[in-house]
Amino acid sequence: MYKTLADAVRDAEARGVRLADVALDAESRDQGRTVADIRHALGRALAVMRGAIERGLVGDLMSNSGLVGGDAHRIAGNTAAPVAGAPFRDVLGRALAVQEVNAAMGVIVAAPTAGGAGVLPAVLTGLADARGIGDDALIDALATAGLIGAVVAERASLSGAEGGCQAETGAAAGMAAGAATEMLGGTPTQAMHAVALAQQGTLGLVCDPLGGLVELPCVFRNATGAAIALAAIEMALAGITFAIPADEVIDTMGDIGREMDVRYRETAGGGLAATPTGRRLARERLVQIKRS
Repeated sequence: MYKTLADAVRDAEARGVRLADVALDAESRDQGRTVADIRHALGRALAVMRGAIERGLVGDLMSNSGLVGGDAHRIAGNTAAPVAGAPFRDVLGRALAVQEVNAAMGVIVAAPTAGGAGVLPAVLTGLADARGIGDDALIDALATAGLIGAVVAERASLSGAEGGCQAETGAAAGMAAGAATEMLGGTPTQAMHAVALAQQGTLGLVCDPLGGLVELPCVFRNATGAAIALAAIEMALAGITFAIPADEVIDTMGDIGREMDVRYRETAGGGLAATPTGRRLARERLVQIKRS
């Protein structure tokens, strides 16, 4: 797989193809599998993503701690003067839905991790449904997202414990932005700028789960990450470019993660987890979990 997005974009443009095509070809070479087999596996992942969205939107799930549940249903059903229109609200609801399923120990696709798993399916399926885009294009978008995630993993990290939430939700936002930009007709170069525009907006994002539970604020940051991805897509498709190359933005995320105080890297020792309310909720909910 590629180690830089610049190389992937260069190859795609030289061949006159999409990032999805170079991603599928590279994966086929690396894994010794046919492109058809890889697309079939991505189709299964898409089905699981859709299943998690549908399950989460029902609104009857609750995490063991009681901190998370029902909000996806609330936001999806809130038609009273939405700030940014129905598609935006729909994407946010889907992001929360996947994370509520995750918090309730349901089946999701780690994309790229469980903690950031709501962003990519929410953005891709939400925009596809709004635009009438079919499954073949969605599978291609997942291939593009996989390429972006692989580069982030190679150059920085996808682990909140290692790099903060910028490495989970932030990476997911970059993956979603780049993949959706291409799915909506953007060029490989526009997709790369979308990655940079999304990830620059999440640099320094800490990982501070209350009581060490990947619920609060993790679940809600998926909606925030999806919103950042949508902003990046709009900018990239409008022809806006980001002066710092995407690979360098990813490198910066890795540098920040390594330099970040350990309290801000999924230890529940800082950030919101260390507030008086955060500590109180953690004590109360952990006791509740033990009792149940």
